[in-house]
Amino acid sequence: MSSSEDKQPVKGPASYFPSIEKKYGRPIAEWKALIRAQPGLKHMELVAWLKATHGLGHGHANALVAHTLAEDK
Repeated sequence: MSSSEDKQPVKGPASYFPSIEKKYGRPIAEWKALIRAQPGLKHMELVAWLKATHGLGHGHANALVAHTLAEDK
């Protein structure tokens, strides 16, 4: 691996995390806890819930849900 590969930016849903924390003022762990407190909802239902209840944008909500559900598999 070359030194340039060592410093690649974070990709995928986690790449949104710094901007989510800055924009909405909650740590990612708190968002994940909120998502996990909604048992039985599917991916897009969770995205819609975050958007409607917490005012998140679609991309941010989708990134949080995707990352949380992937961790929980």
